[in-house]
Amino acid sequence: MTWTQEYVPLGSIALSALAAAIPIIIIFYLLAIRRSPGQVAGITALIAAFLVAVLVYKMPLNTAFLAALMGIAYGVFPIFWIVLTAIFIYNMTVETGKFDIIKNSIATITDDRRLQALLIAFAFGAFLEGAAGFGTPVAISAGMLVGLGFNPLYAAGLCLIANTAPVAFGGIGIPIIVAGQVTGIDTMKISQMVGRQLPFLSVFIPIWLVVLMSGWKATREVLPACLVAGVSFAVVQFLSANYLGPELPDILSSLASIFSLTFFLQIWKPASIWRFPGEQAEKSKTAVLPAYSTTELVTAWGPFIILTVMVILWGLKPIKALLDMPTLSIYVPGLHNLVTQVAPIAKAPTAMTAVYKINWLSAAGTALFIASILSAMLLGVGPGQFFRILGKTFSQLTKPLITIPAVLGLAYIMNYSGMSSSLGLFLAGSGGFFPFFSAWLGWLGVFLTGSDTSANALFGNLQSVTAQQVGVDPTLTVAANSSGGVTGKMISPQSIAVATAATGLVGKEGDLFSFTVMHSITLAILVGIMTYLQAYALSWMIP
Repeated sequence: MTWTQEYVPLGSIALSALAAAIPIIIIFYLLAIRRSPGQVAGITALIAAFLVAVLVYKMPLNTAFLAALMGIAYGVFPIFWIVLTAIFIYNMTVETGKFDIIKNSIATITDDRRLQALLIAFAFGAFLEGAAGFGTPVAISAGMLVGLGFNPLYAAGLCLIANTAPVAFGGIGIPIIVAGQVTGIDTMKISQMVGRQLPFLSVFIPIWLVVLMSGWKATREVLPACLVAGVSFAVVQFLSANYLGPELPDILSSLASIFSLTFFLQIWKPASIWRFPGEQAEKSKTAVLPAYSTTELVTAWGPFIILTVMVILWGLKPIKALLDMPTLSIYVPGLHNLVTQVAPIAKAPTAMTAVYKINWLSAAGTALFIASILSAMLLGVGPGQFFRILGKTFSQLTKPLITIPAVLGLAYIMNYSGMSSSLGLFLAGSGGFFPFFSAWLGWLGVFLTGSDTSANALFGNLQSVTAQQVGVDPTLTVAANSSGGVTGKMISPQSIAVATAATGLVGKEGDLFSFTVMHSITLAILVGIMTYLQAYALSWMIP
C-alpha cells in the first residue's frame, strides 16, 4: 500500500519541525558537546530518526526500516568504497617510502605550512572535487597533509573548510544539473547565478584558512599568495560558470589556482617559514633537501597522477555512459513508488522512487581501485604486499564503516518520512526574509545528506515554489540552495567521518565537528546575506 507524506503531523509547522529536528539536535549534541565518537552519534541519531518517523509522522514500520536500509547500503557503496580506495593509494605510497619523495618535492616549492595548505587543501582538493566529488577530495588531500607533517586535526579541518569553494560544481557539475532537472529552470541560468555568488567566497577562503592556521599576523606575511590562489580561482570560476556551464568550473579554477600559485612562489617567498608550534625545532632539518632524479619524482607522484587521470576519464560523459551499462538497479520492494510526496514539496502528487544502483564499474571508487592496481605495478608492489596493505587499510577504517552508513540511513529516513520537508517548510515560512533563509535550506540539506546534489534534489522545488510566492526570481533561491549548501558540507556527519578516517582521527569526530561548526555557521550567514541583497538591492545580478 502507498503512504502519503504528512508535513504537519502535529497540527503546527513549528511543532512538527521541532519534532523533525530531534535527530539533528541529538547529533549536534553528541558531536559538539559530548565529543562522542562518530559511530555512537550516528547510530543514536539514526535510532531517533526512526522513532520520530514512526511515532510522530506515522510512517509504516517496514517503510521506515527499508528507507534506513537503503541509506545504509548507499553508505557502504559507493561512499565507503571511495574512502577505502583513496586511503589505500595513499597508504601504498607511504609503505613504499615514496611519500617521503612527494613530501620533499612539495617542500622545494614551499616548506611553509601556510602555503602547502593553499596548494593541497584549497587548490588540489578543488580539482578532486570537480573531477569526482563525493568525499574524494577530503580523503586524498587530508591524507596528504598528514603525510607532510600537519597536525591531523588541522589537516582534516582545513580540507573540510577549503572544500567550501568547489562543492556546488563538484562531480563535473552534477549538483547544478540536478537542480535544473528538479525545478525545470534552465541549468545554465542556475550555473550563472551560482557563479555570481561563490566567487566572493572563493577569494576569501584561502585567507580564512591561513588565519585559522596561524593567526592574522602570520597571515599578513603570505597575503599576496592567498590573493593569488583565491583571485585566480574566483575569476576562472566566474567566467566558466557564466559562459561555459556547470561542468568545468572546478577543474579549470583549480588548475588556474595551482599554476598561478606555483609560478608565483618561484618569484616570491614569505619573510619567514611558518610551521606548527611543535615543529619549530625541525626547521633546520629542511634547509638541505635530497636531490631526486626525474624518474624518482615521476615514480613517487605516479599514483596521484594515475588517480587524477582515472578520475577525469571516469567523469567524461561518453566513458561514464559506457561504464554505466552494466549497472545493476535494484527496485527496493516495499519502498519503491510506495511513498508519495505532495505539494508544496512536489508540483503534483509524486511517487518517490527507491532504486539502489550498484554502478560497480562507473563508481569513482572503482576508478580509484584500478588506479591502485596501476600504482602497485609502478611502485613494484607485489600481490602479497598489495593485499596486505589493502587489509591494513580496511582494518583502519572499521569504525567509519559503521559511521558513514549510519548517517546515510539517517538522511534517507528523514527524506522518505517527510521530516526534512517539514524543516524546509518551516524555514520557507519566513516571508520576505526567505532569500536569507534559502541559503540555510541548502545548508540543512547538505548537513543531512552530505551531498549538494542530494540537497538540491531534496529542496530544489520547495525553493522555486516559495520564491514565486514571495515575489523573488526562483533562479536566485535555487542557486542559493546550492551555494548555501556548500557551507554545510564541512559539518555533515558523512564528511566528518571521511575526514577522520583519512587522518587517523577515528573516535575524535566530535573534536573535528567542534573545529568546523562555527566556520560553517558564519559562512552560511554570509551566503544568506548575499542572497538577500541580490534578491532586493542587487537584483541586476540575477541572470
